Amino acid sequence: MKRPKTLLALSLALCALVSWAVSFAGRSGHPVNAYFLYVAYDVGISIILAVSLNLINGYTGQFSLGHAGFMAAGAYTAGVLSTHLGPRLIPLLGGDSPFAHSIVFLTALLVGGLAAALTGLLVGVPSLRLKGDYLAIVTLGFGEIIRVILQNTPAVGGSRGYSVAMGYTNLFWTYGFAMITIYVVMAMVHSTYGRGFLAVHDDEVAAEAMGINTTRYKVTAFVTGAFFAGIGGGLYAHSKQFLNPSGFDFIKSIEIVVMVILGGMGNTAGVVLAAIVLTLLPEVLRPIAGYRMVIYSLLLIILMLTCPQGLFASIGSGLRRLLRRKTGVSTSPSTHG
Repeated sequence: MKRPKTLLALSLALCALVSWAVSFAGRSGHPVNAYFLYVAYDVGISIILAVSLNLINGYTGQFSLGHAGFMAAGAYTAGVLSTHLGPRLIPLLGGDSPFAHSIVFLTALLVGGLAAALTGLLVGVPSLRLKGDYLAIVTLGFGEIIRVILQNTPAVGGSRGYSVAMGYTNLFWTYGFAMITIYVVMAMVHSTYGRGFLAVHDDEVAAEAMGINTTRYKVTAFVTGAFFAGIGGGLYAHSKQFLNPSGFDFIKSIEIVVMVILGGMGNTAGVVLAAIVLTLLPEVLRPIAGYRMVIYSLLLIILMLTCPQGLFASIGSGLRRLLRRKTGVSTSPSTHG
């Protein structure tokens, strides 16, 4: 685990350096285009959502359609905390300083993640004894319940939406948490304990016969995935600074599921790549607004048909074929002892 921890530390340092450079450019009178910044935030948030769902759908072999509900729980919790409690906490932390604002934002994100994790636990305990389509329907229903509750709660704006006071999200927080999400998921599934997730995915009946508590593993995956979805929701809230329940409907959940499927179930690198591609693609097509979503849908179908094993696996397979043509040497494993 020493090398992954070193890579995580270097990644966080790089995120901090890039974020500082962007901030310094803004103070020097050469600000980075706000549109590109917001797209970069969306890409990082999509990575968090897709990688966290991949733990549930990819590595553990479940089929959840409620990830947008967990994202909503984290977004509204973090938004309400920073808007109402932030002004009271900042004076206690030494006044209006970057340190005080950072503590408020980090606290809001973590509490939002815990709120989403608790929601995931409430969803997971009664429903994760189900399998396949039944589990998908139940999680979809729970996600819609969360959205409808928010839509009918005047304290958070109801159907009119909720304005978040502070826009704390920046490149460091977004990509820092993206790196942490990737690290935690990879560390979990490649640890001794994490082999249980893969066992549940491969054959749940055989795993139970070997004494593995499959329900506990599924609940653990669900709660962990929901926690990071809540973190992503908190970053989303402080990026957009406005929340509306309609932004967390089942279509949002399906978008995240598509990222996982296109990236390759249980393939973290592929899921990260798919999250980047599917977030940037609508922005690339924005100049042709009238046909943007039609072309986006067609490209998505083409990607699904041409990359059935996921983007990363398909790219790797293509590179191996190209290498064989260039060198004339097979890159497949040798069958000789």
